[in-house]
Amino acid sequence: MRSSALLLVLALLAGCATMTESECRGADWYQLGYRDADPYGLRPQFYLYEQQCKAWVQASEADYMRGWVDGYREFNTRMTGSECCAPN
Repeated sequence: MRSSALLLVLALLAGCATMTESECRGADWYQLGYRDADPYGLRPQFYLYEQQCKAWVQASEADYMRGWVDGYREFNTRMTGSECCAPN
């Protein structure tokens, strides 16, 4: 129960985090998407990053979503255990 509450708080804080100018300029959009989806299974947060970074850079939605899809696939695999029992 305690770990679930901690994960929820961390997920909420991740959604509220702001990016600085240097973070926006150096962002790996694929990795940001992946990080949002795995390990927490967050919904895509691209629009937040886009708003935070629009003064400095144009965020790459395509890269972010590719990362998010890969991360979410990894999250789902781990949560459902579908890799545990696959025939070799």
